[in-house]
Amino acid sequence: MKREKTLPEFKNEQEMAEFWDNHSVADYWDQLEPEEVELAPELAAKAAERQKTKRITLRLRVSQIETAKEIARKKDIPYQTLMRSWIAQGIKRELAGGER
Repeated sequence: MKREKTLPEFKNEQEMAEFWDNHSVADYWDQLEPEEVELAPELAAKAAERQKTKRITLRLRVSQIETAKEIARKKDIPYQTLMRSWIAQGIKRELAGGER
């Protein structure tokens, strides 16, 4: 039977860093406590904004995706970002009366 290793008490962060440089967290996982962390304001804002999104499945022609990727490459942005932008612009245009 394997003996469980006991997590030592650390005197300071330096001692803790040296310990973890030489040991696997897997051996002590059950002894670790969750730690509350505070995100930097800009990261917290990004995380909050991301929670407002929902993943969908949308079938497009391969040629449409390839063309969007080519345009996005020229603009130096991810193609999904470009396509979200196009959708947002289309929604805005429709709400404003649309172009017929």
